[in-house]
Order: sequence, then C-alpha cells, then structure tokens
Amino acid sequence: MDYDVLVVGSGPGGYVAAIRAAQYGLRAGVIEKDPHLGGTCLHVGCIPTKALLHFAEIYEAALDGQKIGILADNLSIDLGAMARRKGEIVAKHAIGIRQLFKKHAIDTIHGFAKLRGHSAVSVSGRNGEKTLEAAHVILATGSQARMLPGLDSVSDRILTNVEILDLKRVPGSLAIIGAGSVGVEFASIYRSFGADVAVFEMLPRIVPFEDEEVSAALARAFRAKGIDVLAGTAVESVEETDSGVALTFTDAKGGKQVRAFDKLLVAVGRKPNTERIGLERTAIETDRGFIPVNAYMETAEMGVYAIGDIVAGSPQLAHVASAEGMLAAARIAGKQARPINYSLNPNCTYCEPQVASVGLTEAKARAEGRRIKVSTFPFAANSKASILDSHAGFVKIVADDEYGEILGAHIIGPQATELIHEAIVAMQAEATVDSMRATIHAHPTLSEAVLDAFNGIYGQAINA
Repeated sequence: MDYDVLVVGSGPGGYVAAIRAAQYGLRAGVIEKDPHLGGTCLHVGCIPTKALLHFAEIYEAALDGQKIGILADNLSIDLGAMARRKGEIVAKHAIGIRQLFKKHAIDTIHGFAKLRGHSAVSVSGRNGEKTLEAAHVILATGSQARMLPGLDSVSDRILTNVEILDLKRVPGSLAIIGAGSVGVEFASIYRSFGADVAVFEMLPRIVPFEDEEVSAALARAFRAKGIDVLAGTAVESVEETDSGVALTFTDAKGGKQVRAFDKLLVAVGRKPNTERIGLERTAIETDRGFIPVNAYMETAEMGVYAIGDIVAGSPQLAHVASAEGMLAAARIAGKQARPINYSLNPNCTYCEPQVASVGLTEAKARAEGRRIKVSTFPFAANSKASILDSHAGFVKIVADDEYGEILGAHIIGPQATELIHEAIVAMQAEATVDSMRATIHAHPTLSEAVLDAFNGIYGQAINA
C-alpha cells in the first residue's frame, strides 16, 4: 500500500481528517483537484464571506460614528481593496494548511480522484494518470451550489455564492432567492454596502429551520435595515433582460408580480460532489447524490469512509465535516471513536444581527410532548449590548420543566455565533439550568444575557 489513508478533498473535513490520521501515526495523503488547499470553505465559502461581513460591519459602524464622536466625511467603499484583503486572509490560511501538511508529513497529490475499488484510487492530473493504493479512503469531496430548474449556468447577472464574492461594484439592486444562511448573509452584506436588497423565500419564514421567534426577529431587523423580506413567495421564472434580471413570482397572498433587479443571487442549497468519482465501482449506492454512512462514517464499501457535505443526513457545515473527519481517522486508527451527537451541533448564521442555535426549538420540544419551560432575555437589557449599540435580539432557553435539563438555546443578536458555545458546552456536559444559574459571569459582557436567560427559566432574571 502507498498509504494507510488517502483523503479525497482538502476542505475542512479532508485536511482535518488527514492531520488527525497523521497524529495517530498513519501515513496519509490528500488528493486535491484544485491548485490550492482548503476547499470551498476557505476559498469561496465560509472565510471570504465572513470577511466581507466583517468589512460591512465596520463600514456601518463608521457611518454611524457621529453618535460616539467619531467624525468622518465622504465615507465610501472600495470593493477592489476589500477583495485584496479578503484574498490575503484566504492565502494566509491556505499556506497554513500546506505548512501543517509538511509538519505532519502528509503528501499532497494534485488531480481528480476516482475510486477503482475499495483500496485503489486513480488520480488524473497535469502529468497524466496514476493509481495509488491505500488501506483506507476517506471521501471529502464537498458540495456546490444548486441552481434553480431552468437556470443551468451562471452569468454576469445570475450568480451563486462564488461569483458574488468578486463583484467589481455594488449593484443598485440585488434579488436573493433563498433565505437560509447563505441568502441572509449576502443580504446583510450588500444592504450594508448600499444595495437595494430583496430576499425571496418559498417557505413561510426566513431562516426556516431556526426557532420561530428568531425567524420573526430577523425579519423585523432586516426590514428595519431596508431589506425587502418576501417569505411564502414562490419564484416562478427568471429572465435576463438588457439591464439585469426580471423575476416573476407569486407572493404570500397569491398575487402574481414581476420585479426587475440588477443582479440575482441563487442561494437555494447545495448538492454533493459525488459524480464521476467512481462510486459505480463500489458497493456504495447514493441517496439523491448523498452517500449513506454508519455512525463511524463507514460506507457500504469496506475501507471507504465519507464525511462532510456528501454524507446523507449530515448538516452541510464546515465544523461538522471537521468533526466527522476526526471521527473517521480515529476509527481507522483503532482509537476510541465516539459517534457524533448531531443534536449538539451549533447552527450559526453570520448576518447582522447574528443567529445561532443548538438543540430543540420550542415548537419541536412541544411537538415531542415534553413539559418545558421557556425563557427569553432581550439584549436591550444587557449593558455590553448598550456599549456596542447593538440591541436587536434576545437569548432564548428551552428547558425540561421537571429536571432543568437544557433542551435548546437560540440566540439572535451581537456575537450570537460566539455566545452559543456556552450552551453547547453545558449541554455536552449535561449541566442543568440550576448549575448554569450558579456560574458567575463577568460584568459587563454579552454572556450575562445568557445567564439572565437561564435565570429567567425560574422567573428570576435580574435585568429584565
């Protein structure tokens, strides 16, 4: 065998799996079809998007600086300069992955990989094709943006999350189809930059998998920012025009409308990259393109594992892919491998205001027939939120009525994507509401809002 483990894909699932395998003493190699390491997340996903969100936040703060005595005239944005800074951030971390591979003696093989059975992988690259053998193969090929039926390709007006990252100027108007995390994050970015933004969502509410109160609060915040939120709206057709795109849609009241925009972002989900990778040569049968696995990320083909966005039923999130990669590596190395508790996976959306959650929503807990208590604490009553002038949103805790078990936490507001981890750690450690109420939190901090929400389960929030 050439390797103990061959990983196909170097995204947050693949590169983490390879490093963990090497840490266990296994000889690991990574096959990557693109010139650079890091995958979609690093190059055209999580990292550049969050960089733009940060730039947008700074710009909005500067525009509002007069309130705190910071005066600046003629503020404007330079998308070119932002693109350069974004590129610097991406390049830094791509180099970092390469250095980590060198540190752990992980080989990088550039080319397109195809399975030739459970232990052989062919790699087609610039120098032709070669076949490598490995005792174990981890598939981490990621995903790509789905397009709407009838929209087979992108253009300079119809964009996915990839093309919208490199716009040369802010469009006058932007339509976004899909109000999941990608859609609302770009809505937040380009509204901050000055575009007229409309978000179309077929389901009755935006961020539809979050708690209903969170969805309603985000819709209010977006409308206050001037974002047109059209939930319960079905887009029926998209037509490119001389000046942009025209959307024909049926609104929530059943009326048909046509609206024109300069640009359109399609953000209706992602499809797995499992075509042409040789699955037909294995015992693996896909489910709508996704690969079924067991609790240890093992596929139906002995010695072949799958992780990340290509896994059936797995959340398409970078941190989930990383956790699955570490689990697969532990299983291969014969180490203790604890199956992932997906119910404790953090869901994070980095729009403004931020949204984060873990566990059961109030509606799901009630649907399961649980007796629950619910507490909601507003950031408007938190001192640090006042200092930051970021009052929108709240912390919501869902807990078992009898034993105080923490069933879910839902946050919308400043630094929600950081604050959520307190609840996740508590739930992982099986802490109760009582133990969290007894935990001292520094003042003034946003985390005090989480403490007040836990106190609120017993009607004893101090600041509300």
